[in-house]
Amino acid sequence: MAEPLIMIAVMFAVMYFFMIRPENNRKKKAQEMRDNLKKGDVITSIGGLVGKIVHVNPDTIIIETSEDRVRVELTKWAVSSTGIQSGEQPELPDKKSDGNKPEEKKVLLAKKDDKNDGDQEGGQS
Repeated sequence: MAEPLIMIAVMFAVMYFFMIRPENNRKKKAQEMRDNLKKGDVITSIGGLVGKIVHVNPDTIIIETSEDRVRVELTKWAVSSTGIQSGEQPELPDKKSDGNKPEEKKVLLAKKDDKNDGDQEGGQS
């Protein structure tokens, strides 16, 4: 009778330590980063907007996004990180690839087209 209750308690504890606690830590660090924003910091917003902070209000910040002094007001929760994030994505292997390189596929397609042209010419004679 007590064994199922112990298993449920163990599963809840495992879920807490592997899912809930790390998420709370990430939220706490993000909030701390947003609370410590100051004039002069370079930030990246969640939408990818990059700029330098020129004014900090309790709930919002104002950033300059270019040399033309374009100013944008953002809420603090829209700040993704300090600094400029790189837009480079790691290359993922093509799941549908059959081992042929793209150049080889083009050659194979050209050969198939040549065979189809030959069949049509032969049937018209």
